[in-house]
Amino acid sequence: MPFLAATSHPVVAVDDVPDTGTRQPSYIRDHRQRLRDRFMAGGAAALPDYELLELVLFRAIPRQDVKPLARALIDRFGDFNRVIAASPMALAKVTGVGPAVITELKVIEAAAHRMARGRIMARPVLSSWDALLDYCHTVMAHRETEQFRVLYLDTRNTVIADEEQARGTVDHVPVYPREVVKRGLELNAAALILVHNHPSGDPTPSQADIAMTAQIAAAAKALGITVHDHLIIGKSRELSFRAEGLL
Repeated sequence: MPFLAATSHPVVAVDDVPDTGTRQPSYIRDHRQRLRDRFMAGGAAALPDYELLELVLFRAIPRQDVKPLARALIDRFGDFNRVIAASPMALAKVTGVGPAVITELKVIEAAAHRMARGRIMARPVLSSWDALLDYCHTVMAHRETEQFRVLYLDTRNTVIADEEQARGTVDHVPVYPREVVKRGLELNAAALILVHNHPSGDPTPSQADIAMTAQIAAAAKALGITVHDHLIIGKSRELSFRAEGLL
């Protein structure tokens, strides 16, 4: 295999590399460079949602004007966050969205989740409560179906595990208190924080939510595990059972 020596040539963006068959038109190339320059100068705040989405789409669709698709996605889902969080099935229904676009959007979503999760793992929840709420909103606020997660804590209230326990429908998720507590014992956890989302956007707990929380708290208490809180994540705000006097 021949050895390729390193050179000092500047790095060229993938979508700017000439294509002998379909060279990128200059007006598209110039537009893309202007967006990149504005982003690098002012960050995400310098761009509206559809232009930030264009930057993401550049890699998936290197030779075409992606502004119409970016606008179509924003119109369909509402904002940048909801586009990124949309399911592959829902994204595929938008004309112009193929596997490359879906992959690019899901990579961005995964990166956001990974970064948010990194701010809470192995850290005491009392000193990183805002980061914990940010993580829960990032992962759950824009889901189309309910998800139930449990954060397991050690005796210092440090997060030792974050696990998805169940997925459900738009208004229900099956939760098994025995499994939640059993997992806590396996991890030698001292406390739990329960988290689930309401796809409707309203975090007001249902009677089923209240009853399920009481069952888990009772089962955990019998085994020496404390349930610190149950958070319900809505579209723009969350509800704390502890703060509402429900736990």
